[in-house]
Amino acid sequence: MNERPRPGPSGSVDVEGVSQGDLDVGTHRVVDADGSVVSPEAVPDLDDDWFRELYRWMVLQRTFDERATKLQRRGMLGTYASGQGQEASIIGSAFALVDEDWIFPYGREAGALLMHGLSMRDLLLYWRGVEDASRMEGANVFGFAISIGSHIPVATGKAWGQKLDGEDAVSFVNLGDGATSTGAFHEGINFAGVLGVPAVFFTQNNQYAISMPFEEQTAADTVAQKALAYGMDGIRVDGNDVLAVYNAVATARERALAGEPMLVEAVTYRRAAHTTSDDPTRYREDSEVEAWERRDPLERYRAFLEERGLLEAVDEEAIQEEVNELFDEAVEAADDYPERDPAELFEWLYADLPPELERQRDAFLDLLERRPELYEYIEHRPKG
Repeated sequence: MNERPRPGPSGSVDVEGVSQGDLDVGTHRVVDADGSVVSPEAVPDLDDDWFRELYRWMVLQRTFDERATKLQRRGMLGTYASGQGQEASIIGSAFALVDEDWIFPYGREAGALLMHGLSMRDLLLYWRGVEDASRMEGANVFGFAISIGSHIPVATGKAWGQKLDGEDAVSFVNLGDGATSTGAFHEGINFAGVLGVPAVFFTQNNQYAISMPFEEQTAADTVAQKALAYGMDGIRVDGNDVLAVYNAVATARERALAGEPMLVEAVTYRRAAHTTSDDPTRYREDSEVEAWERRDPLERYRAFLEERGLLEAVDEEAIQEEVNELFDEAVEAADDYPERDPAELFEWLYADLPPELERQRDAFLDLLERRPELYEYIEHRPKG
């Protein structure tokens, strides 16, 4: 059927293509690593008290991470994911949102969730594995996305609903650089671009997808450029510059409300382990961590405050005492959470309990009523 061989490539025609080398993806920065302002015109128009409040929240984020990690080491908390080194990205982004926005977390943004109205007690209960805390009551916060990238299409769907309802709010999606290499990312962001939903996809590029460095999990030079493939714009920002992150997210949010979803890449570094069950010394050098420590986001912003004469009014000792007191109270409240009723083994799977499960529950409770000594064999999950 194919009697004539193909001629093969001649190599005589030079066909132009599109190359990422043609892209000039700049990185937005307001404050340099030494605290000096590199873009005076880009300093946000905030009151002095708000500048100081940013610092308080960054201290809270770091303190919460440090104390939660210690709780885990003492067996009083489950596996925990720290945001140490990413405070500017976490707090700067949350500061640009409003309470009506929905946050879709990926695990490290404790300060952002607390700022958005979640109670510290419930946040601790979540990391203790108490399912009630997954309700995220009192705040527009979706459940944590432990499976990487799985929340991205869900966030796009929520943003679509916000658009259909005419809400003046966005869906703000936190994700790591590793999530941008998942199928869920491509599906979710593609639909966001097609539908023009009010969504901001905020990627904290902390250089590692668990143990895999950024350059080994994608051939793209940047995350921000991936937005172009889906017909939307991207922003690349210095993720250790809290003011730059605030600017980037504020801009992205405004564009998203106008029907232009945005992808923001915050270039930062995860100084702690991926989680408390991880050993980062197995895949990165101490010298690398030390180099990023010299770009510490708190020290950078502290230097900025000092340069502007705002640091004198900051009582750092009082901030630490306040945060530690809040944490102590949250731990006490979490410890007071009651032990669960055995009947709850059958709850939370269905809105209406199926007849067979209802029969099993009734039989189980009847057995306990007839033989109360069996309660001795029911082992409650420890507080940690």
